Amino acid sequence: MLETRTLVILFFCFLLVNPEWISAQNNKQSVYKDVPFLQEYSIKYYTTDASTQLKKVASDRNGNVQILSSEGLMKPFDGQFLYPGTIVADASYRSMAGKKVVGIDSYQNQLVYLDGKTVFSNAWAGKLFSKHEMPDAKIFVGGADFIFLVSDGKELKCIKNSQIIWSGTVSDGITELRYSTESGLFWILGTKSLNTFNPNDAKLSKVFDGADFTSFDLTDKGETIFIGTKNGYIEFNTISKKQVGEIHRKLPCTDITSVKYINGKAWFGSTFGAFMLREDGKYNYYNGERWLPGNRVCDIAQGPDASVLILTDKGLGQICFKNQTLEEKALYYEEQVRQRHIRNGFNASWDGLKHGNLSTGYLSDSDNDGLWTSMYLAGEVFRYAVTHSEDALQNCRESLDAMKRLYTINSNDIGFPARSFERSGMIEKLSDSDRWRHAKDPEWDWKATTSSDEAIGHIFALSAMAELIDVPEIQARAIHLIDILMQHIVDHKMYLVDFDGKPTTWGRWNPEYVNARPVNVGDRKICSSNITAMLQTAYHFTHKEIYKTKALELLTKYGYLENLMRPMKSIGTAPPDADELSKELSNEWNHSDDEMYFIGYWGLYRYALNDELKAKYKEAIIDHWEIERPEKDGAWNIFTALLGDRDYDLNEAVWYLQEHPMDLVEWDIMNSQRKDIELIAPNFRSQTTDEVLPPDERPIQRHNGNMFNMDRQGANGTSESSAGDIWLLPYWMGRYLGVISGPQKK
Repeated sequence: MLETRTLVILFFCFLLVNPEWISAQNNKQSVYKDVPFLQEYSIKYYTTDASTQLKKVASDRNGNVQILSSEGLMKPFDGQFLYPGTIVADASYRSMAGKKVVGIDSYQNQLVYLDGKTVFSNAWAGKLFSKHEMPDAKIFVGGADFIFLVSDGKELKCIKNSQIIWSGTVSDGITELRYSTESGLFWILGTKSLNTFNPNDAKLSKVFDGADFTSFDLTDKGETIFIGTKNGYIEFNTISKKQVGEIHRKLPCTDITSVKYINGKAWFGSTFGAFMLREDGKYNYYNGERWLPGNRVCDIAQGPDASVLILTDKGLGQICFKNQTLEEKALYYEEQVRQRHIRNGFNASWDGLKHGNLSTGYLSDSDNDGLWTSMYLAGEVFRYAVTHSEDALQNCRESLDAMKRLYTINSNDIGFPARSFERSGMIEKLSDSDRWRHAKDPEWDWKATTSSDEAIGHIFALSAMAELIDVPEIQARAIHLIDILMQHIVDHKMYLVDFDGKPTTWGRWNPEYVNARPVNVGDRKICSSNITAMLQTAYHFTHKEIYKTKALELLTKYGYLENLMRPMKSIGTAPPDADELSKELSNEWNHSDDEMYFIGYWGLYRYALNDELKAKYKEAIIDHWEIERPEKDGAWNIFTALLGDRDYDLNEAVWYLQEHPMDLVEWDIMNSQRKDIELIAPNFRSQTTDEVLPPDERPIQRHNGNMFNMDRQGANGTSESSAGDIWLLPYWMGRYLGVISGPQKK
């Protein structure tokens, strides 16, 4: 009996500290158990002299990394994640200054060198010093018991303890050498052949013919060889001595420069980035300065702590792997936001960087300061609701202060929120100076022309705060802002009215505007959906009948229910006889509308006026989600989990969160040239491929971007995005809704 009572007590204690588990169980949804996963990130090291040619890289058991270059031996120095290091001369051993090293490799986890006379090392007390008598030697490899095979690209010599135990040639130029511990054979890659040398019987054998061979390596068990060529790679079975299947050409880049098998994975360097073969037959692609200093790969090697060293023409990229949970990733991003992305309480971008240098740059204003801040603020609300973190609560207070000031700094009617505000003296320096106005306080300016994006964002964050923050003063402030915003819209006939007494360009929900759009133009549906959510939310928290009355009037008398229920597949280009604005609004799919829809679904569904409407809203949300599924946007999947009745691609949402890069600098990215992805015909949604690329292989973008964007050029390292709206919102919302658990380290 005592044991039973103890178990019951422990179970209820578990429930108290795991509210997300309770929520998911009540909804009978799947729950992702947050166990550690491998997070990739890169540490980069750049050459300081563009004329330096980098050739080979190797590391030893002590974690020392050395690079063979045209200027001699070099090493990476002083690099860390997001803060690149440099490649400098390595003068560790003064006695090596006079040696002309032409080759470097790791043998028995020690650094071994090749010059025109010997194979030698500083390990083993310097006892390895084996002469080879090949003055033009340039490549070598170590076998069993300190036997080495050396080549000048034409001739081969097998040496041990300065004794030449065999010499010979192959019919074509020799490219690379490898040794298999399993078979005891040396493998020799020519430009057109694959050969073996058995040191036991001094037998050289050709086993495979081909063309344009560039690099190769064996798997751990030695049963498969990957052979790189100038146009793809070949798999060769060492047991059957036959090629396996056709040559692989559906690759990120087919011009292979380096092949290495490291930690159970095949890695390929190319003239345009590096890639790793996954278990599912697809590739992880490392392209652009998110990962590598340059895209032309010279060599690949195993690095310290299970990392992979990718040497390029412009420096070294060290691909690192860290075991961490989603919560640990979240806490890293929390620091990123607070250290570099908070401007007057707003969630802002860090712009004006010089080639990704985080010590340069500035906090920039945005048309959507209110929206990006709303999304970050909502994430912090969910974080507080789950963890009761005082840090999260303070973050909420500070962003709420910024949001509240948007309503008081401008000279418009009460309830009108500015887009942003900034200290005076900046207007003339800003490219969008026409949107800025002087505030009553001469120390400040504010940005006008507030849009519907801002309004729905405000309502979403403020309602989450009013419902989930258990601090009466904060709840009251949030409800007050909801009330004055919606009263302004109601008083002005469903418009946001600006300083000039006219509706802003996009703050329009009046039936005369909304229903003037053809039924297949997206604005008709999105405006109806958003204003319904906003009015319902205002009624839910203020209990003012005017908001309920207006919502029902729009839904029934003006057809807004029909508008918002219209299937997403019907949205397209306006008919030829439509007005010019409708044509402009419908020339392509609007991903900003997707963002407004989903953050609006919180109030549309959660605060529905009655169960009948709630059921209809659910139908509309699922219809939209089905259209969005190919994008695998973690936020949209987790927002749809709000419905609580099934798994809305939870695994894809977790994939989004796990695969999102730690480096949020907007580096140039190129994917459209890849041969391993299949482009589809141009379409209204601007979907470029059947399957979306992982977030760490495509450009950094907010949720209002097209997840099928493959390239970004011309802004290399000039800005760092905030994780506040991009990542923290879907993660903490998932935690609150109970579809993502807390960390499960044990």
